[in-house]
Amino acid sequence: MVAKKTGTAEKSGPVPQARAGAEALAVRPGEDPWTEAEAEEARAGLRADAERIRTEIDASGQALAGLMRDSGGGAGDDEADTGTKNITREHELSLAANAREMLRQTEQALVRLDEGTYGTCENCGNAIGKARLQAFPRATLCVDCKQKQERRG
Repeated sequence: MVAKKTGTAEKSGPVPQARAGAEALAVRPGEDPWTEAEAEEARAGLRADAERIRTEIDASGQALAGLMRDSGGGAGDDEADTGTKNITREHELSLAANAREMLRQTEQALVRLDEGTYGTCENCGNAIGKARLQAFPRATLCVDCKQKQERRG
C-alpha cells in the first residue's frame, strides 16, 4: 500500500511543531551552555545556508536543462566534443546531487535545533560540542564517532 501525498509540497522541508529553548541543547563537559542568542545565530546561519543552497540547486537545474538540450550531438561534433559534453553534464549532475544532500543535512539540522536534539551525537548520544557545531553546523557526530567512521570508510 502506498501512502498518498496530501497538500502541496513545501520548498523548505519539514516544519517542526515546537521550538526548544537553548538550555535544552547538549554541550560537552566544561563548555558553557548554549545561550538563546547563540542558538538563534545557529538557526539564522542554517536558514541562510538553506536559501543559498536552494539558489544553487535552481541554477544547477537551469544549467542541466541547457546541457540536456544541447546534448543531442550537433552537426560537426566529433567524439571529443561529445565526450566533453558528457563529462560536463555528469559533473553538473554530481554538483546538483551534492547540493541536494547538503540542503537535506541543513534542513535536518534546523529540525534538530528546534526539537532540542541539536548537538547530540546520532551514534553514541554524547554531546557533539558547541565549538564543533559553530564551525560545522550540520555535524551529526561527535569527533570520536566521526573519526571512527572515517577509519572504517
